[in-house]
Amino acid sequence: MANVLVLLSDLQSGRSSSAVEVRLLRFWEARNVRRSGELMGVDMLLLDSQSTMIPATVNVNRLATHLTNLEEGSVYSLTGFEVTRCNQNYRLSDSSLLIRFTDSTSFKKVTEPAVPIPLESFRFRNYSEMLGLANSNNQLPDLIGEITAVKSTVTDPPQDKNRVMATIKMDNDTSVTMSLFDAQAVKIHDQLEQIGVDPRVVVATSVNPKIVGGRLFLNAISGTHIYFDKQTDAGERLFYRLVERDTGLPPVAPLLKSYAKMEKLSISELNDFVVTATSQEIDFICAGKVTGVKLDKGWCYVSCSKCFKKLQRSVSSLTCLSCNNTSAVGVLRYRVEMSIADETGEGLFVAFDGVIAKLHNMRAHEAANLLAGDDVNPEKTDAPPFVRGMEGKSYTFQVKVGPYNFTANHQSFTISRILGEGERAPQPEFVEDGGDDDNGDDNGDDNDGAGLVRRKMKDGGCSKSAGPSAKSKKARKA
Repeated sequence: MANVLVLLSDLQSGRSSSAVEVRLLRFWEARNVRRSGELMGVDMLLLDSQSTMIPATVNVNRLATHLTNLEEGSVYSLTGFEVTRCNQNYRLSDSSLLIRFTDSTSFKKVTEPAVPIPLESFRFRNYSEMLGLANSNNQLPDLIGEITAVKSTVTDPPQDKNRVMATIKMDNDTSVTMSLFDAQAVKIHDQLEQIGVDPRVVVATSVNPKIVGGRLFLNAISGTHIYFDKQTDAGERLFYRLVERDTGLPPVAPLLKSYAKMEKLSISELNDFVVTATSQEIDFICAGKVTGVKLDKGWCYVSCSKCFKKLQRSVSSLTCLSCNNTSAVGVLRYRVEMSIADETGEGLFVAFDGVIAKLHNMRAHEAANLLAGDDVNPEKTDAPPFVRGMEGKSYTFQVKVGPYNFTANHQSFTISRILGEGERAPQPEFVEDGGDDDNGDDNGDDNDGAGLVRRKMKDGGCSKSAGPSAKSKKARKA
């Protein structure tokens, strides 16, 4: 006789003769920290078609039967299990029950579930709710936010007491520090180094909120899983909201695609692209050496604090022609032109405020304070040494191609992110919080997306590059 199919919410304590269809969201090893990390079994989170989430556990003595069958994201038919009350401390779900696998438990993959089951589920809490849970040892909520800085104590090879600390901006621009320890720290450290670009969004599951010294900290546990950028639907939605905030443009399909996929071009291919392709907005990845920093137009400009266009100076005021404001408030911003070459060709590129500030960890007004005295126009001063020092260095960078680049007036390409020279950064400073940086221009056509002043284990952008060869994309819009 077939087992009756029920929902997780229908379960009651005791041995169950029913069957449930569930998606295996996540699983991890359960170890006894009091016995030198002795393996006790595997814990997991299950989800059904009604988005009910419940924890489950497999004892170490039964791992041989089930471990090779476990695959995160797959759907299973579960029968022959026991239902018990779960520990009310450190809860991973809203359910008060726990499923235990027994010797008679069957856990078989299902290719076509009776009812569709959601692909993911999280228990996100905002900053205020995290504060309410801190030090209570009650709930282990999930976290989503913008990752703005990382500090790692992981060495090569890894030693004892490894730790990775990430600053994460949550709702209302409040920032928290999340810490990962030991094996988890090493895993995330290696993952960040391998992906080669700075992730923008982080989703962390089952974190333990703590108040230390009046500040909120989040500690990872053995069940914490880390996802970056578009690895989850929830992360992808936040990623695109941040893209919209940075660019000031609505998240229309062409814009999103330009962030979702970027192909690598040589500089000669980039020059050919704007000659042969139709006008469009698209981003590419390029690499080359700075053969010259062009300072005939200076290294900075005074922009309007509202629209970021270059202000016109008069004897007693600054005027924004775009805003029609004769008493505009000025903000000093970087604008650095440079010639960059690779083995195929050379091109003229311009990097604006967020890109240069992030690369050198210094705002334009801070650099000007080091160079110019009172009543000195910074636009007419020599460039800071770190700007002039870019000459001769090689960078991998993201270039933004827009309609302007397909016109006869096109002279330069806009660099929207510089990924760095590829070397591993030694123990960067821990930046407590990053700031938004909308960038402007001084010719009305070159624009750059906003950047964050932050330090990571590696310099880089927030988007992953992928795609076919350069030959296939000339007629394709982003």
